[in-house]
Amino acid sequence: MPVISQQLSQRWPAALPYWQLARLDRPIGSLLLLWPTWWALWLAAGGWPGLHLFAVFTLGVLLMRAAGCAVNDYADRHIDGHVKRTAARPLATGSVTPRGALALFAGLSLVAFALVLTTNRPTILLSLGALALAFCYPFAKRYTHLPQLVLGAAFSMGIPMAFAATTGEVPPLAWLLYTANLLWTVAYDTFYAMVDRDDDLKIGVKSTAILFGELDRAMTGTLQLLVLFALLLVGQRFELAAAFHTGLVGAAALFAYQQWLVRDRERNACFRAFLNNNWVGASIFAGIFFHYLLK
Repeated sequence: MPVISQQLSQRWPAALPYWQLARLDRPIGSLLLLWPTWWALWLAAGGWPGLHLFAVFTLGVLLMRAAGCAVNDYADRHIDGHVKRTAARPLATGSVTPRGALALFAGLSLVAFALVLTTNRPTILLSLGALALAFCYPFAKRYTHLPQLVLGAAFSMGIPMAFAATTGEVPPLAWLLYTANLLWTVAYDTFYAMVDRDDDLKIGVKSTAILFGELDRAMTGTLQLLVLFALLLVGQRFELAAAFHTGLVGAAALFAYQQWLVRDRERNACFRAFLNNNWVGASIFAGIFFHYLLK
């Protein structure tokens, strides 16, 4: 991604701020969305979901994550300049206009919706809810200390959509997986919010990191235990074997490492704990993938 950013700055400098606005130079958010979507696709299909659905959901996740970043920065355009981590974002510096950010959000959302139209009616209807959550999330931090819960709901919508596209319906087990991913999202986004907690307290932005206060480590640890428990139930109901449980052991070890990282609540360490969740998603997906590969 840095190579692409460098090429854009040299050849199409006007496009670079939009690339950065969509966070295409920082793929961690896309990966955190992709892993649970792929979990659901493999579980719903009992293995490889086919090229069409794999392409639709992979591209759709990339597009909607980029769209979500655009509307997030639009909502935060008067805030980001006061936060150390976000002061250099394109809207905060003025390199992209608010109208340009909304146009990018609309354009990317339309392309993603065009992909969804190649699936079926239940998936299309669910996609409308996913779009609404993606648009509403950035504004939640002004009204509730639980914006991470709204983010979790938005980040988990690929799960029922994957089941609907694969099987034509959303079974109860899909909602169990949805719940596991929602809890995981709240945990890792609380680490992310811990990075900005001091700045957020000054400017009045709300978050679970502020709500939990000194109980932040206990709460994130509890959420992580609940994630593992929910995924154990998923494994039991889908009759997943040793490969899946090996993936869960890997995820549990990574959760323990994250708790060690945030032990002093230092900014950079909290951010590293957030980033480390990419490997949690990969570990769980590897367990599901190899279960069906070896079955």
